[in-house]
Amino acid sequence: METQTPFNKNQKIWRIALLVAVFALTILLLIYRDQIQHLEAYGYPGIFLLSILTNATVLIPLPGVVFTSAMGAVFNPFWVAIASGSGATLGELSGYMAGVGGQVWLNNLDWYQRLEVWIKKYNHWPIILLAFIPNPLFDMAGFIAGAGKVPLWKFLLFTWIGKTAKMLLFAYVGAGIFKLSS
Repeated sequence: METQTPFNKNQKIWRIALLVAVFALTILLLIYRDQIQHLEAYGYPGIFLLSILTNATVLIPLPGVVFTSAMGAVFNPFWVAIASGSGATLGELSGYMAGVGGQVWLNNLDWYQRLEVWIKKYNHWPIILLAFIPNPLFDMAGFIAGAGKVPLWKFLLFTWIGKTAKMLLFAYVGAGIFKLSS
């Protein structure tokens, strides 16, 4: 990650607008969460879209892994995990973009500085680990990656590895529960 440089007026306006847009998306997803759940009826593309939307919120988790478990009991769990992990990865762009937009404010926060040191020290492993563990803290990793100018392709790759591994676990657990109850 690079050292931070001061922003000119246009960069600050763009970053603030980006941050506002990410939080507006989060609010819209929360308002329409019941309608979003109907996407699962469209099979793997629906699982993919649902996963994007449940992961696009910032710091307010929606129960995406619950849907992954349920869909793992209905569809092939491997492909459910691929669709869900890929969608979750794209959904996490909201945290990354919030980091790009909120870079001005994040630098002074203690938790931000600690997590930034952890990501710098261990490279991609914290992103993979935080993506694997079901928790809303992954948004913070996205903030740091965006604010710290981690290349987008690296952020997406490491996020995909962690998210897909997590979704494999949840999809196969869902499939196993369904077999046990049959």
